[in-house]
Amino acid sequence: MKIFSYTYPRKNILSYQPWHINVDGNWQTLEVVQGRLQGKTIVAQIKDVFDKEQARAYMGTDLYIEKLQLPQLKAGEYYWDDLIGLEVINKAKIVLGKVSNLVDTGSNNVLVVNGKREYWVPYISPFLIKVDMDNQTILVDWDENF
Repeated sequence: MKIFSYTYPRKNILSYQPWHINVDGNWQTLEVVQGRLQGKTIVAQIKDVFDKEQARAYMGTDLYIEKLQLPQLKAGEYYWDDLIGLEVINKAKIVLGKVSNLVDTGSNNVLVVNGKREYWVPYISPFLIKVDMDNQTILVDWDENF
């Protein structure tokens, strides 16, 4: 099966075992027999999946791992999943909305914030001022009209 991985580097997905998927509302655990990097994707052999028709049932599904499998981060570092749903407020105390996603633009990561409109706020200094996990907020230097 071909896998697109958001891990960095991409091949790190192979070090997280097992994988979990949700197919038609049913959670399944996948055991990876072997895998390797192939271009920008990962090719993995999944236990008990022997042909294209079996693999097709998993096409378009997201892979999940258990959060406990991830390495501990240093203070002030966050996994993207930790930031999704946080309220984003600018220096003028205007609520821009909530983080719905993050995007890696190649040069830096960007918070995708949805409120009255969508904002793409660079997740770097000087735009990012403070992440406050206790209050579930992110303070940014970003104009509400930009």
